[in-house]
This record gives sequence, C-alpha cells and structure tokens, in this order.
Amino acid sequence: MRKYILLFIIAFSAITASAQQSLLTGKITDKNGQVIPFVSIYIRNSTYGTTANENGVYQFKLSPGTYNVIYRYVGYTEKIEQITIADHDQEHNVQMADEVFNTDRVSETYLKNRDVADTIIKQVIKKRKYYTEEATSFSCAVYIKGVQKLLSVPKSLIGHEVQRTLDLDSNGRGILYQSESLSEYNFQKPDKIKEITIANRMAGQNTAFGYKKASDLQANFYENVITIPGLASRGFVSPVAAYGPRFYNYKLLGTSVENGRTVDKIRVIPKRNHGQYFQGDIYIVENDWRIYSVDFFVDNKVSNLNLVDTLSIRQQYIAITDSVWMPASTQYNFKGAVLGFKFGGYYAAVYNNYKINPTFPDGFFTGEILKVDTVANSKKPNYWADARPIPLTAFEERDYKKKDAFEEYKKTDRYIDSLQHRKNRINYPGYLIFGYAASNKSARDSLYIFPFIQTFYYNTVEGFGINAKASYIRTIDDLHSLTITPALRYGFSNKIFSANVATEYLNDPFHAAKFYADFGSDVLDLNNVGTRSLYFNTLSTLLSENNYVKYYRSHYGDFGYQREVTNGVLLKGGFSYSSRSQLYNTSFSKLKDVKDREFTSNNPLAPPGTPPDDHSFLFPDNQALVFNVSALFTFDQRYETRPTGKFNLPSKYPMVKINYRKGFKSILGSDVDYDFASVDISQDHIQTGLSGYSSFKVSGGGFFNNNKLYYMDYNHFLGNQGTTFDPTYVGSFHFLPFYTYSTNGAFLEAHYQHNFAGSLFNHISFLRKAKLEEIIGANYLTTKNNRNYREFYIGVQRLIFRVDYGISYAGDKKYIQGFRIFYGIR
Repeated sequence: MRKYILLFIIAFSAITASAQQSLLTGKITDKNGQVIPFVSIYIRNSTYGTTANENGVYQFKLSPGTYNVIYRYVGYTEKIEQITIADHDQEHNVQMADEVFNTDRVSETYLKNRDVADTIIKQVIKKRKYYTEEATSFSCAVYIKGVQKLLSVPKSLIGHEVQRTLDLDSNGRGILYQSESLSEYNFQKPDKIKEITIANRMAGQNTAFGYKKASDLQANFYENVITIPGLASRGFVSPVAAYGPRFYNYKLLGTSVENGRTVDKIRVIPKRNHGQYFQGDIYIVENDWRIYSVDFFVDNKVSNLNLVDTLSIRQQYIAITDSVWMPASTQYNFKGAVLGFKFGGYYAAVYNNYKINPTFPDGFFTGEILKVDTVANSKKPNYWADARPIPLTAFEERDYKKKDAFEEYKKTDRYIDSLQHRKNRINYPGYLIFGYAASNKSARDSLYIFPFIQTFYYNTVEGFGINAKASYIRTIDDLHSLTITPALRYGFSNKIFSANVATEYLNDPFHAAKFYADFGSDVLDLNNVGTRSLYFNTLSTLLSENNYVKYYRSHYGDFGYQREVTNGVLLKGGFSYSSRSQLYNTSFSKLKDVKDREFTSNNPLAPPGTPPDDHSFLFPDNQALVFNVSALFTFDQRYETRPTGKFNLPSKYPMVKINYRKGFKSILGSDVDYDFASVDISQDHIQTGLSGYSSFKVSGGGFFNNNKLYYMDYNHFLGNQGTTFDPTYVGSFHFLPFYTYSTNGAFLEAHYQHNFAGSLFNHISFLRKAKLEEIIGANYLTTKNNRNYREFYIGVQRLIFRVDYGISYAGDKKYIQGFRIFYGIR
C-alpha cells in the first residue's frame, strides 16, 4: 500500500509532500479571451503533466527551478513557456494562437489530387505495427475525472420539485454525477493488464455509463478496431487501420511546425454514409509517420451509438523516450437527448510517470486486471484537493459540497426514518408486476415478496392456485449473508398443499463460496431445465387452450456447496433426496374455446388424441438419492477485486463445464440406479471486428449406466412452445416441444448465434407462431415467410443469424431436434 501512495505523491505531487513545492496556476484563453478547456500541459523532457479544467484553469505542484512548460490542444498552435518557480505560489496565464497551416502542398482541389494525404496515411499504416510493438510493456499513473450534466429540461417540466430534486438552475442545468479516480496502470503485451486503484470518489447518481478504469479509456488508434465500452457494441475502424483506406478518404488541410517537428493535419472522411467510422482530424508527425494527436467524433447519423447522440475523442501524444510516444491525455465528450431532456458531459484522463518496458516480477500478472484498495472509497475531500491534477470548477466544487452534505444528512436518523417510511410503503401497481421490497434502517435485513402475477396461477393439474413466495436476506457483514426463501403453494382443484424453504449462505465472495440447502414439498415441472413460468403457462392455458407444462409431486431435501478452488476453476457439489409421485389433470377451465384444440394429458408421452383426463402410467411412486457435481473451467479468467469480493469478467476463451450425476440404489430406500455425465463448451460475446459478435454452446453426454431411472431423471432440453421466447440465451431451441425428445441415452446439441449489429435483445420478444413452417428436423423463421415478425421489427436495424441443432438417442431411435436458421431484423 505504501509504495502505491508514494507513486501518486511523485506522479501528481499529491498531499503537499514537501514545503519546497509551490503551486503554479493559470488560465488558458484564445486570442479573443475565450477560455480553452482541457488543454494538455506538461513539463518538457518529463512525463509529468496535467489537463486544464472545463474553464481553462490548470494547476501544477513544482519544486523551485526553471521549467519549459508545453501547452497543447487540437486547433491551436503548441506553445512553450519558460517558467521559473520560486518558493511561493504563482499564477501564469497563457494565450494560445489558432493553428497556422502552410497550404503549399494543398495546391489542387481534393477531388483532383488525393495523393498527398493518401501517401501520408499509407506511411503511417506501414509503421503502425512497429509503433504497437515498440513498447512491449509500460506502467503509468492515471487520473480520470468524469462529469455528467443535464443541459436543459422541457419547459413544461421545469417545476420547483424537479429543480430541487435534480439541483438545477432556472434554465434546467445541473450536474447529475461526478467521479474521480487515481490508479496505477500496468500493461504487458499482448494483453496483460493490472490496474491498482488507490482512490475513488463519486457524487450523484450515474444513470448512464461511466469510465473509472484506465483500461476503459485506452483508445489505441494504431489498432485496426477501436472499441468504446458502454456506448457501442461494435468496434470502430481506425483511420490508420491496415485496411483504413477501404473505409476512409483523406484530405490534407495543411502543415505546421510544432516544437521543431513538421505536423500534417489530415481530415478523415468516411466513404460510406453509415457504419462504424470516425470523422474529424488526425495530426501526423512527418518522417516519423506517427500520430501526434487526434480530434475525432462519432454520431448516430453515421454510426450506431447507445445512450448518446454524439461522442468526441481527443488525444495528445508526447515523447516518453526518443522513440516511444504515449498518450498524455484523453478526453471523451458526449451529448444526447431523451424525451426532451438534453444531457452532456465528459471523461478526461491524465497519464503521468510513464515507465517504458519495466521489468515486472514473476507472477505479477495473475488475471486480476483491477484491484480496488480497501480504503479507496473513503478518501476525504482534503485528500482530493491536494491529489487531483485537474482543478475543480466553481460549479463542480459547489456540487461536491452539496452532495457531500446530503450524504452526511442521509446518515441521520431523521432521514433514515423518512426514507424507510417512503421505501417500505407498498405501491400496489408496482407490486402487481415487480413485487414488494422492504428493509430496516441499517439495511442489514431486507424482505422481498414476489409479484402478484407470480402468486396466482392456473394449470390443468392443480386448477386455480396460490404460490405465495417471499425472500428474506440477512447481511451479516460485507462478506457474509444469509438468504431464506420460504414458499407456500396450494391447488384448489387437486387440493394439494406444498411448503418448502430454500436457503443460501454466502461466506466468501472472494472465492464464490456458498452453502445451500432446500427442503419441503412442491409441484414441479417434469422437465428439470425449465419450460414456462407459472404466469405464461396460466395465460396459454386459459386463453389458447394449451396446457404446455406437465407436473409431478415431490417431497425433497438437498444440500450442497460451491467454491472457486483456484482462479478459473469453480467446483460445485451436493446431495438430494426426493420422494416423487405422478399427477393427473383435475381441472379443464378456459376463458376461450379454441376451435380444433383440446387440452392434453399430463403424461407427456401419451400419444396424440389422448383425452385430457387420461390417467395413463408414466412412472410409479419412487424415491431417489442423487449426487451432483460439476466443475467449471474458465481459461485465462480475468477478474476485478474490490473490497466486497471478486468479480469475474468474460474470458476470450470458451468455458468448459463437466457435469456428473449419480443415482444411488437401495440407500435410504432409493430406487434409482444410474450414472450421467456431460460436457458443456460455451462462449458468449465473441467479438468479430466490425461484423458484430458471436455466441455458441455445445453440449454432449449421456447415461453410461441407466439401470433404473424415471422420466424426471432423463436429460431434458430447453425448448419453447407458445408465442413468447427469450432470444438472449444461447442454449435453447425455439419452438422445440418441451418433452418430446428427452432421453435416457446419449445426446448432442449445438447452438450458434451471430449478432450483426450489436447487443443481443435486452427484453423478451413477443412473436406470433402462426404461419410458421414447422418441419420435424428443420424449422425456419425468416422475415420473408413471417409477415408479423417483419412488421414487429421494422426500422430497428438489427440482424441476427442463429442455428440450433440437436440429436438424442433413446434405444435405437435417432431424432433431429429443431435445426433452425433464424433471421430477424430488429
């Protein structure tokens, strides 16, 4: 911990480390006296720098001496000022001149002669690989500041309550959220990262996106594709990518001499009207053919952005050594509008104390890409006043003070009592869909009652019923919690009462360790991987006369434990004991009589045409003692460590899960005798450059001992019947019957999905199944053969390609299970 604090004392001149240091401050303006925000300022022949704030004000802490201070910002001529620091604070204001370009080389129109700019860019492209490899590793100190602001509010909504709640001025402007962070960032090729956050500060509510890690703002334009976390699911083509000239035109605007170097300013123009492209200017150092600075933007007129309408990216590069240049600063500025509310803001990063190609000790990079110090979030305002390199504006300082005061007020009994009364008050419309949540003053104890639409249900086995369910959470401390979820269920037709309790004890969030135990009785689905919820099954049963879900009765008890034994290896195991019996339909109510459709038997294997009151035999009453164990392997698992635990991140390699299930014969009266094993290989969100991303899952296995098992012990598949499905999960079959292909033999299934335009669906999609051509072995759904689907998604600009394939073996029978090619525009 001490060495990290020392790093920031050096890097940012924090915490008034020495009485010999003095504060250099000033304001930066243009020739008309207008402030220039976010100017990069650094000491020549060093890696110590800062950035001016939004009002053009900057500050340095420097020891006595004479310094050459460089001021740089795109659109203005670089300026070098020689400043002598004495033993007292001093002010040094700077006026920057507009860029002055020599246009001798731009003597002909752009359309007639593109060779000048094209030749320059081609030289950069030739050297891009060299520049990406010249620093095989580096470390630096990073300060990141973010501000999200409300720029205007519809006049009809600017009332006193809105102004007071959001702390807005009379024009509807105010700061919604501020954040700051100090961290040490370490990198080693090809992709090893370790970041250590020393201090964090936040004020307000972040309702959109945020960048608090140095890795979030690592926009390296020498790479072919630039990703913008949170704002775009697809990457953007770099203007100096290996294939950049296929996507961009280039226009030389002129040349200038900066600090003895000839710098070319080149306008970057996308060749296509729509795509993941940058627009703006790039500055290139001649002869070295390296990036000097960039001034790009992306917007929704050309590219697909989430949450915001426009985003500008500015970077300034400085020489760290004679041959290695690195970013001195990066700024992301954004604007957007939602329902008449206009918002904007920025994230600015300052990089200091670069060390190029340091020698990292063995075992330094372990997969932990971020570690947040235990006291990072508890730094006081006076710490930040000394440590931050970008000074606060008066508006930002006022906002911090007001929100800090409010945070202190929130700790008072008066506020807590008022908040508890408000939070714990039941909202009946909200309870209908979302449930009801309440907690005590300390927030150590909380209660959640499941929604009304999940409480009352109907099916043909139980008739109308009540499924009352609640969850109680006791937070013992930051690392331990206990969850108890009791449930009561009663069917008014078959008069079966069930009661059960599920418990979970989290005891080590740094190793995903938890104990779990469940016991009681319940009415369960014969397909143990899931079919339809009580709510949707109620709708399909009453409205369309489709009683899809088949049920059985179980009295059970199980317990188990899981733990990550080493990074990337999660083990889970447990025992279960159950007494199971077959159930039959007892109720045949419906709100709508559908022509040529009848309820089906509760026996999923009953042949078509079997009457719904069928009592055919599926399995006898039986007992089962079963041991379950699984091992999940995540290769090259990366994770973040925070004071509250370890948080795993998606891996760039597929995950492998090995499952084993054994039924024990004769122990505690158990009737089952089988051994089942399977392997799942899956990966989600595989980036494929500009074409979106892919996801896949492959599973295979079977019973190598099936001496005695019952239908609920079979291997079941996650299918779909009815008019709704959730396409976010790759591993399910669309429109595959829930029970038809369940097997007590071997099986193989594979699922692949590619999203051409960005993120997967983020909500349940409602589609009509009518007019779909369903063929055993091949089900197709396209925008051409389904008019309803086409109308639902028109104009949303998203395309998904999906293939699902499955085979199960039961005896000598082989079944193709829903091979599907799925196209849809969203």
